[in-house]
Amino acid sequence: MDQSTQNLESTKNADKMDHSTQNLESTINAVRLKPLHWRIWILSSMGIFIEGFNLFSIGIALPLIKHQYEPSSILEGIIAAGVVLGTVFGAAFMGRLADIWGRKRFYVLNALIVAVFSLLAGLSTNLYILIIFQFCLGIGIGADYPICASYVSEFMPSRIRGRMLISAFSFQAIGMFAAAFIGFIVLTIDPKVNAWHWMLAIGALPAAVVCILRMTVPESPRWCIENGHKASAIRTISQLSHKSKKAIYKMVIKEEKKLIKLPKKALPFSSLFKKEYLRQTILASVPWFLMDIATYGVGIFTPTIIATVISGKGVDFISEDITSIKGAAIIDTFLFIGLLTNILLVEKLGRIKLQLTGFIGMTVGLLVISFATCLTKTGSLYLYLMFAGFIIYNYLMNMGPNATTFILPAELFPTKLRATAHGFSASFAKVGALLGIFLLPSVMNTFGIFFTMLGMSVISFLAFILTFIFKVETKGKSLEELSHLEAERTMAHHKPKPIVSTNGN
Repeated sequence: MDQSTQNLESTKNADKMDHSTQNLESTINAVRLKPLHWRIWILSSMGIFIEGFNLFSIGIALPLIKHQYEPSSILEGIIAAGVVLGTVFGAAFMGRLADIWGRKRFYVLNALIVAVFSLLAGLSTNLYILIIFQFCLGIGIGADYPICASYVSEFMPSRIRGRMLISAFSFQAIGMFAAAFIGFIVLTIDPKVNAWHWMLAIGALPAAVVCILRMTVPESPRWCIENGHKASAIRTISQLSHKSKKAIYKMVIKEEKKLIKLPKKALPFSSLFKKEYLRQTILASVPWFLMDIATYGVGIFTPTIIATVISGKGVDFISEDITSIKGAAIIDTFLFIGLLTNILLVEKLGRIKLQLTGFIGMTVGLLVISFATCLTKTGSLYLYLMFAGFIIYNYLMNMGPNATTFILPAELFPTKLRATAHGFSASFAKVGALLGIFLLPSVMNTFGIFFTMLGMSVISFLAFILTFIFKVETKGKSLEELSHLEAERTMAHHKPKPIVSTNGN
């Protein structure tokens, strides 16, 4: 047999193999990672980095802003909450629009919004302008939650989807650490109260770079297939798979035929609260809401809390603020260590076990902080217990729920509802964040750190209970298996076939 005949025979065999495995699940889930996979992952990770940097840079800058303007505790809460309030609207509305009009245009737009309003926030001349720009900045940041999660989950093979989502989300901790590091550098170079302008404006640079690079990525092939953009889906899948274009074309046609009886448009928002998806909606949103009350309430004010702990040590304000930033940076490193632990364990133990363990750890850490305040403030044991509590809290939070609450909404819902569901969950969570940020200064001033941290520990334990009640494990399942598409298809012929949810592992 000559070489040309062998090549022809190989091509025929390949086409037969392609034909036998022509479905979206096997095509996307069975491949090794290609350059496009990594480009999607890096640009999504950098979006999460920018989110972490900008959300927590206001916490780093807040002691300086307080010293310059001396706002009331209510106004202080509004300043800290401005960007988070924006995320409520950005996550909910842009997540919904991403299901209707596609992921890519909002993938680019949200990075542009962040770049513009990070710069404008840094240039603010009074507190009220700062609050407005921080709110607009939050709209761009909030959009990144559902869009980045949808992009990564829809492009990555199911065997490593959780790990890739978590490793992308780990960049939030890197962004938080970077905010503390930049704050330290800025105050070291320019030890003045108005140095907070630089701390906020610097976030515009990475956002601008990410915005430009995101223009080069394609639309999600899953979204394209379900919304009639066949050519775009074929072109993108060709970059992800070794299959021939002929085989990919047949696969796309096959998928379109399967979807013919389904709605052509995104599922209505009300689907989240119908019996079919209600359990998933509660699991995806309520524990995240409760976690964010503690995460943002404690996280954004960590430098302020540390400054309270070390106050009265005989140092000037700037030196005290630098010390509090150093303390926050040390504590934030355990956020990253927690996420690394999650990356190692998420595909072994599953999402639910890690989330339950993390909520218990948060409860314990907050209890340690609260009881440490009962000790004499000048004693070394007080300081050690405070830092130990923060470390336990940050490590277990990021090993568990801070990571898993980001994963679950991206896995529990079908493509036509995925960004909507993730956007709603993130938006609802940020309402919890607003409660934590807005109320924590007033609660601390009224009741002190002891009762404040004790209350946060109760909230964390409640999240543990709700996770246990509504648990649905998604480890190792493809998006097609997890979605209710099969049930919806069957409805056209017979009665619905409900998804089989695995409680625990």
